[in-house]
Amino acid sequence: MRFGGRGALTFGAVVGAVSWLAGFPALSDTLDQAIIKAYQNNPQLNSQRAVVRQTDEGVPQALSGYRPTVSATGSSGEQYQVTTSKSPGLAGGPIYPQSNAAFAPSTVGVTATQTLYNGLQTANKVRQAESNTSAARETLRVTEQTILLNAATAYMDLLRDGALLELQRRNVEVLQEQLRQTRDRFIVGEVTRTDVAQAETRLSQGRASVLTAEAQYARSKATYRQVIGVEAATLVPASPVDRLTPRRLIEAVEIARARHPNVGVAMFGIDAAVLQVKINEGTLYPVVTLNASVQQAWSPTILTEVQQFNAFVLGQVTVPLYQGGAAYSLIRQAKEAVGQKRIDLDTARDAVQANVVTTWGQLEAAKAQILATQAQVAAAEIALNGVREEARVGQRTTLDVLNAQQDLVTARAALVTAQHDRVVASYTLLAAVGELNLPKLGINIPLYDPMVHYEQVRDAWIGVRIPDGR
Repeated sequence: MRFGGRGALTFGAVVGAVSWLAGFPALSDTLDQAIIKAYQNNPQLNSQRAVVRQTDEGVPQALSGYRPTVSATGSSGEQYQVTTSKSPGLAGGPIYPQSNAAFAPSTVGVTATQTLYNGLQTANKVRQAESNTSAARETLRVTEQTILLNAATAYMDLLRDGALLELQRRNVEVLQEQLRQTRDRFIVGEVTRTDVAQAETRLSQGRASVLTAEAQYARSKATYRQVIGVEAATLVPASPVDRLTPRRLIEAVEIARARHPNVGVAMFGIDAAVLQVKINEGTLYPVVTLNASVQQAWSPTILTEVQQFNAFVLGQVTVPLYQGGAAYSLIRQAKEAVGQKRIDLDTARDAVQANVVTTWGQLEAAKAQILATQAQVAAAEIALNGVREEARVGQRTTLDVLNAQQDLVTARAALVTAQHDRVVASYTLLAAVGELNLPKLGINIPLYDPMVHYEQVRDAWIGVRIPDGR
């Protein structure tokens, strides 16, 4: 796999160009495999998918406004009644007869209500719920892009830090050999104690650099586990994805402003806000409902058995006249929200445009950095070889050799870092355009389709079991 553009060079070639990285282990895991694992295992991505499934339920909830509501009631119990009355007696005085009765009343009934018209509130609520669902899917696309970019970055970070760690280890081996030769030359009187001390100092610095590189490698390995979802195996070199990005900056900007998921979220936000205005306006319209009820009652006593049956169908019209001004305030508030959402769309488009321009510049800088560091490595290798030869004939000091050695290590580390930045910048640009996804990368695996769950729940009238729409 090769880097595109002028000065193409594989990351593996960079590693191979470093003579002391000959012991770099044979690697097997690819960047595509890491991206697939992140797509399948990353908890943040799975959490956002669950959010989309929750948002899907807003559509059947809104659709329920088209359907009737039916309820059944029933009651039963014991009732004891004592009645005392007043009546004139035979001797002219009143008497107070008393009667006792025991009841066991029971009632069962069914009531149904169907809304026929409510100012189109139900229809607008359904469309608003669908807009919210579409916005949730766009947010999921944003999260997917973020996770895939994080996966590519974590992979390249670990690959870079592994190479830098091996580079520092090989440097320590070279410095150890340099110290041994300096001590031998000190014994025969060719150099002074100062030369030995300088070699010892550089060796100590090299060992400290190894410890720092080991700590950085451990951090990158932990980040890899967090993003990818599995422990890191051995890694293979990766190439940039320049072939998938637009060839011109203006094309990249146009695509991002039109199709970036953040722009999609803002656009669906406008739709939902406009529909909220219509929903609030619907509260000013009459509400027409159809009510039906069937009821059977029993009231048995000790002496009689009484029952009653009642059924009716009733149309009802409710005309709102004045609600204290709250309805009008909600309408004005919703209209202000529409204006805000339109501003948010402009903000989103400007933000993605700025991000594209920035990442485009970073990619161009990364390409130039590779050329510069390649020249730096070549010059440092020539300088080191020359200084070593001059030191053998006494024209250079041990410090000159150590400085040249350090310059070469620094140059090779810069080249490894530049190759890393080159790959990461290409993925970052693809994400900035809004097209970092598995199909675009040519990765053919079963994809998560949010429409599966949506279609499973949209027209569900009953049921509490969660469908397997994953």
